[in-house]
Amino acid sequence: MPEPETIWIIGASDGIGAALARAFAARGARLILSARSADRLEALAASLGPEHRALTLDIAKRDSVERAAATIAELGLLDRVVHLAALYDPGKIADLNPDTAASIVSTNLTGSFHIAQIAPPLLRKGGQLALCGSVAGYFGLPQGQIYSATKAGVINLTESLRAELAGQIDVRLISPGFVDTRLTQRNDFAMPALMTPEAAARAIIAGLGGRRFEVHFPRRLTLGMKLLRILPYWAALPLTRRLVR
Repeated sequence: MPEPETIWIIGASDGIGAALARAFAARGARLILSARSADRLEALAASLGPEHRALTLDIAKRDSVERAAATIAELGLLDRVVHLAALYDPGKIADLNPDTAASIVSTNLTGSFHIAQIAPPLLRKGGQLALCGSVAGYFGLPQGQIYSATKAGVINLTESLRAELAGQIDVRLISPGFVDTRLTQRNDFAMPALMTPEAAARAIIAGLGGRRFEVHFPRRLTLGMKLLRILPYWAALPLTRRLVR
């Protein structure tokens, strides 16, 4: 029998990350689960079985990520790293709290940069590194900042990494639409094509098992957003102005 995959999931304590951990564990993978929330993380790892490990870290802090990586390096090479950790605080640009905005940038964008540098040496040759963008990063939508801007940065970062690590690491981009999580429950608008975390986890596993660079879902939302991204500004901006409340 083939050896089970060893997968490091970052942002595993809740939402999509926790659902993905359960789904990968059901497939026989050995998991290293990371997030800031030690209690939820350890409870999840314990519920999945003794072969899974909780490893607390703060993705926004370089030394925290490096300490986690040093621990993982002692365990052997990984097959996959899936980075999902993010912060979200919707609102208009003029209304954003600067300190909150800085925290979102540190977690979403700088945190992804830390993983882009630190994770590749932990992977076997041909192993997979998946970073999480969002359809919110396709185009600057009103009421979505500064989350939208950081996810645009993650998309750009992942595209660059895909080129730079070609032939060494299988770099993938995950771009979810609206998923019913603790973060999106803060939205005060109807979310089109809303998915459960379990459905999102199934879409991610199917996509990462395929050949395409980007795993985006649900397509009835993402394809429309991709169309918006390729429209000229004279056509796209009037459409987004209709979303301002």
